[in-house]
Amino acid sequence: MSSAPEQEAVEDGPLAPPAVIRPGSPTPLGARYRTAPDGVAGTNFALWAGGAEAVEVCLFDDEDRETRHPLTELTHEIWHGFLPGVRPGQRYGYRVHGRWDPWSGARWNPAKLLLDPYARAVDGDFGTCTESVGSGRALPAQLYGHVRDWPEQRVADTVRDDRDSAPYVPKGVVVGDDTGEDGGDEWRDDRRPKTPWPDSVLYELHVRGFTMRHPGIPEHLRGTYAGLAHPAALEHLVRLGVTAVELLPVHQFAHEDHLVRRGLRNYWGYNSIGYFAPHAGYAATGTRGQQVGEFKRMVRALHDAGIEVVLDVVYNHTAEAGERGPTLSFRGMDNRGYYRLAGDARRYADYTGCGNTLHVVQPNVLRLITDSLRYWVTEMGVDGFRFDLAAALARSLHDVDMLSPFLAVIAQDPVLRRVKLIAEPWDVGSGGYQVGAFPPLWTEWNDRYRDTVRDFWRGAQRDVRDLGYRLSGSSDLYAWGGRRPYASVNFITAHDGFTLRDLVTYEHKRNGDNGEGNRDGTDDNRAWNCGTEGETDDPEVTALRRRQLRNLLTTLLLSTGVPMLVAGDEMGRTQHGNNNAYCQDNPTGWLDWSLLDDPQWRPLADLAARLIALRRAHPVLRRRAFFSGRPQGRGGLRDLAWFTAGGTEMTEQDWYAPGATLGMYLSGNDIAQRDARGVRIVDDSFFAVLHADAHPRPLALPGPPWAGSYELLLDTAREEQPAAGAPGTRLPAGGTVTVPGRTVMLFRVVPG
Repeated sequence: MSSAPEQEAVEDGPLAPPAVIRPGSPTPLGARYRTAPDGVAGTNFALWAGGAEAVEVCLFDDEDRETRHPLTELTHEIWHGFLPGVRPGQRYGYRVHGRWDPWSGARWNPAKLLLDPYARAVDGDFGTCTESVGSGRALPAQLYGHVRDWPEQRVADTVRDDRDSAPYVPKGVVVGDDTGEDGGDEWRDDRRPKTPWPDSVLYELHVRGFTMRHPGIPEHLRGTYAGLAHPAALEHLVRLGVTAVELLPVHQFAHEDHLVRRGLRNYWGYNSIGYFAPHAGYAATGTRGQQVGEFKRMVRALHDAGIEVVLDVVYNHTAEAGERGPTLSFRGMDNRGYYRLAGDARRYADYTGCGNTLHVVQPNVLRLITDSLRYWVTEMGVDGFRFDLAAALARSLHDVDMLSPFLAVIAQDPVLRRVKLIAEPWDVGSGGYQVGAFPPLWTEWNDRYRDTVRDFWRGAQRDVRDLGYRLSGSSDLYAWGGRRPYASVNFITAHDGFTLRDLVTYEHKRNGDNGEGNRDGTDDNRAWNCGTEGETDDPEVTALRRRQLRNLLTTLLLSTGVPMLVAGDEMGRTQHGNNNAYCQDNPTGWLDWSLLDDPQWRPLADLAARLIALRRAHPVLRRRAFFSGRPQGRGGLRDLAWFTAGGTEMTEQDWYAPGATLGMYLSGNDIAQRDARGVRIVDDSFFAVLHADAHPRPLALPGPPWAGSYELLLDTAREEQPAAGAPGTRLPAGGTVTVPGRTVMLFRVVPG
């Protein structure tokens, strides 16, 4: 069924006469520049398009004039050909011919120029929406395979649009493998930090948002990979002491029509369309392949600073959305192969909330994902991945399956099984919540940790049972199958939700600027505004808020597991109550570096750095195995002990009793691990007290044999932390100290 406007029509008829094109090879997929055995240089094009009837590779010159070349070779559903003389920097796309029958899931439309799923660089933007932002214009109707504005909307997605989309879509770019332009010559001596999981501290950041307002980064580099590689950006990361940056999506992504209509754009980037291409909008050096080299140089600069690079990746869905979405790439190549379709093949199975779900069980889709992952590790130098909505990738037919093809392939892959693998262990489908269920090799975002710590410090917990599990590595979730405490990525905030400062400033979201009537974003914030909603000049409220921030940061960095900070939380960053700033590519979403010069917030950054340094210096805070609750040798103490405010060990009844005070004793003499030489590791012992009640209370410090005395290291009731050995920091074992309301105190145990 087709009834599209006739102007700009692309005939689905005889193909253009072929140029001199050779058969080429079906592998590797994508556009690969190489030299043939007879010495002729050119590019091999290979595209999987199962069920297609014909494929053309379309080359574009600098004036956007198009030349089409049919790929006549077909091997195992892969269309391929070698074009002599096509060099790096050449822009290209595909047109794929086939049936138009949406009712059966067939949505081929050769009028739509398609982005190569394996394109390693992308030039341009969909609908030139960088020009449309702020105008309120919709994306061009030509981007859609169906007639978007068909009068009878109920069946609009079934009516084919025959207008040419080429003027409105970006093009793939042929990229060379070993040229200085793409960073290849400079890459061979890169040294990866290879930080062990227990020693890791993750720092979630946005390439653009982290650098856009940094005064030390030249203006022309702000918002770019080169900006993140700049010494001014690296200096903050090194001073803070984090071991890895977790970058919000940097795969090429597209902006949704509903955002462009509102004069907004997708800022976070969870709308991927190119799984091999660094997002061109973050490149300072150019988009004809230069972005590849720029990204590599950024990775190298971070590695030289001792910092790993983890990518937040979105393989669960694509930017093509549901059946009413645009036709940009996958849909026009093999809709039924790339996507999970519903019982009614016209519709999509949506486990992501974004309109579609990639069909990962399909071998060629699984190949696309694993090829992409290996590419980013072996050729782009990254050190790991955080998988958005990972439960969607673990679905076999419908249900989440921890023996699914995706997880099985990762587990045996010699490259991927060696990098950091982090699951967001849920999706929006039935049975999608899988916290604690992923197999060994995987770590997980632990939202149980987030919720428990938030509830404790806002006074919403009836007892401290759950807090004990979260502080000690969440053994109730992860102590199975050989998993370790570092299976838990502990976080209190993430990109999605309130910032740490907003968590103590607002109880209700303020997302009006997103243009969705404040309906978007979660209402389950588990936040406490300290008695006043929003910003205030009241000195008592602001002092309490800063104390709560110190409590939250200290709790996070003293907990067993892998801590994750969000960029700016260490300096009091605010989004003014917006808990879903996915479309706020403006100062709301960017870091305000002037906070580091504000005497209110600089001490918070100093505390974060001090806590990370303390963690790095003491293996008792970076455990590689779960606590046993037993001594590790004759005359030893238990490796972990819990105490009441009265100085006695917790009984079963104490765990269930109402209260907001918990003492945690970590024995450095009873660590169940050895160093590389086989020598048992011994460290200082520590005693931490977490007191969430508003009122001060006396605390009895455990007496012998637990300690001879105690040295106070941290007291979150203070804006400035005590210096080592300062007067009043040495306290006798068995003595009593007053713990101020809503405070964490950390003591180093001095043996008797």
